[in-house]
Amino acid sequence: MKQLVRENILEIEPYPPGKPIKEVERELGIKEAVKMASNENPLGPSPKALEAMRQAISDTNLYPDGSAYYLKRALAEHLNVGEENIILGNGSDEIIRMIVETFLNEDEEAVIAQPAFIIYQIAVKVMNGKCRIVNLRNFTHDLVAMGKAVNDKTKLVFIANPNNPTGTMVSDEEVGTFMNKISDEVIVVFDEAYYEYIIRDDFPQTINYVRQGRNVITLRTFSKIYGLAGLRIGYGVAREDLIRDMNRVRQPFNTNCLAQVAALAALKDKEHIERSSSINREGKDFIYEELDKLKISYVPSEANFILIDLKQDGKAISQKLMQEGIIVRPMGMYGLPDFIRVTIGTIQQNEKFIKALEEAI
Repeated sequence: MKQLVRENILEIEPYPPGKPIKEVERELGIKEAVKMASNENPLGPSPKALEAMRQAISDTNLYPDGSAYYLKRALAEHLNVGEENIILGNGSDEIIRMIVETFLNEDEEAVIAQPAFIIYQIAVKVMNGKCRIVNLRNFTHDLVAMGKAVNDKTKLVFIANPNNPTGTMVSDEEVGTFMNKISDEVIVVFDEAYYEYIIRDDFPQTINYVRQGRNVITLRTFSKIYGLAGLRIGYGVAREDLIRDMNRVRQPFNTNCLAQVAALAALKDKEHIERSSSINREGKDFIYEELDKLKISYVPSEANFILIDLKQDGKAISQKLMQEGIIVRPMGMYGLPDFIRVTIGTIQQNEKFIKALEEAI
């Protein structure tokens, strides 16, 4: 079989998704498990999104609108860009793949921080490109070092802001300095999946670079604060010509009809977004306080998750937590074997996590 597979594919380790709640309950014979591993919104989707799906479900015998006209129009108004500046994807994961498939030639390079979202490296390796890895500095993208890593073979730079799995962000000033030095022949991808959770005033508004005509692609998603992870829908914002070229590789019906109507309704539900953000801030403060009491180190986060340094085997602790019905993410696959990542949940979920963690350690 190996003779049938492209050689570079055999070098790729598949991305291991977090276990679903039902599977954990079935395997361990437990009930009321809580998933705090995949950075989902614990409040679930907007009620308006649920109602929109109920009304649209009878149309699922029909193919979806391949152009996603209404959702694009709403996003364009929301972001103050043109509809031609937007591309939709089956989650922002698919758009990452579209970017690499469209722009990266074999043996060209992508500059990627480590640890960061693993899909960047997987997408590059699929296309037989080269990953130029730059280590984080203080758990944060080192934009100075990443800028120095750019060379004549560099086509793409991926910047996750806030970064997954560390939750840290780079500021507007840092991004501005970086962009002033970057070549116009390089495409910079800002992955802003957790954008709506940001409360800092110095977060860079990267869509402004798109308006200026720069080679920038900004990615956002409905999977996180909007609570639509199960529907898989995200979007990218870029110059019209970049979007046009990416549409050459986009599958014609890549976002389904329920995802489109749910995203459109969720985008308009400001109350749900504000409540979700508030719950996240309160939960984050609670977990910080409890971890401080337990003298457990963590990385302050701008997102809806916290990277926790247990100073012992994170996988072993995560297994103990799972026995208590708490699903978290061990970080060994990111080169952080002593760490776990926990999604900030509701008050009850956070309290259950802290109690189980204290017992586990």
